[in-house]
Amino acid sequence: MTLLTDELTITEMALPASVDASDAAEFLALAQLNNEMCVVDTATNVLHEEPAEMLPHWLDRSDSTSRGYIARRGIDIVGAAYLKTSNEAGSATAESEILVIPPHRASGVAQALLSHVEDEARALGRTLLQMWTLHPAAGSDRMLTPATGHGSVAAHELSDLFAANGFTMEQVERTSTLALDGDLSLAERMLAEASAFAGEDYRVISWSLPTPEHLREGYGDVRARMATDVPSGDLVFEEEKWDAARVVRHDRMIADAGQFLSVSAVEHIPSGRIVAFNELIIGRDRSSVTHQYGTLVVKEHRGKRLGTVVKCANLLRWRELVPLSPTICTFNAEENRPMLDINEAIGFVPSSYAAGWQKKLG
Repeated sequence: MTLLTDELTITEMALPASVDASDAAEFLALAQLNNEMCVVDTATNVLHEEPAEMLPHWLDRSDSTSRGYIARRGIDIVGAAYLKTSNEAGSATAESEILVIPPHRASGVAQALLSHVEDEARALGRTLLQMWTLHPAAGSDRMLTPATGHGSVAAHELSDLFAANGFTMEQVERTSTLALDGDLSLAERMLAEASAFAGEDYRVISWSLPTPEHLREGYGDVRARMATDVPSGDLVFEEEKWDAARVVRHDRMIADAGQFLSVSAVEHIPSGRIVAFNELIIGRDRSSVTHQYGTLVVKEHRGKRLGTVVKCANLLRWRELVPLSPTICTFNAEENRPMLDINEAIGFVPSSYAAGWQKKLG
């Protein structure tokens, strides 16, 4: 336990076996702070996560480890943070988020949690720490531009805090939403045109989890490329190993969370390899917001409109599988103009923004 001034204490969060467990209070508080921050910083509620859907991702420590920290003044919880590290040998990065809402941001709580997380990351042998902040779609009189030069976000207390502590804003991501209650004939037309352009060497394959056994290796291969083939500015994303066993673990974690995930992918017929994919996921409430997890076309097969193919194919499939979901929400880097062009053509509109921050730890 770290003791701080003004009776502020920070302790490592108890990780419960379930959200109904007797020691679940701290995890539930962290989840609540996360959701409250999303609303405060984006002025929307599309990023809401249910604790029961979050917990399995914390409990599975096969490939990465998440640690939580709770800040209290007296008995009152006034903030939280998490620190996520890869279990890959040689990994040097850590990802964190500071979960503090006004008015506690200006009272020293956020600074105390940030200092604590930095110390924990160093103790774990990490030399690079990454953070994300959320921002509304509306601008302000003080806008921040990342090192990439693409996009900008409205400054607020947490962005000022990170800048004052030596973090560099490396990237801006756009959160976009698409209403699902409208006519999808445009997506149908875009799919037909893109498929014709790609040609007969490519075909669409789709599935819902669990991933069929014969597709696990190929799905793992293309999922691993998310760390190397997606625009990331100067954010360091370490390579990940995705074999068939990891795909099985990934699928089990989604199932344990009560979530439902659909994948549409493109197979390159001559090589038999999966070269593009799109994922859509929803929580236990099938009438809630749908989130896009990953979309990627591997570098060697770009220029064939395969991004349009997988996005439109999965969108049309999703309408049949989950007809009650009102909205799809997706994140894309502001420098990823090809993918933003596809989103905008389908009808996605900006909802909020996220900024990626990075600091070298001494």
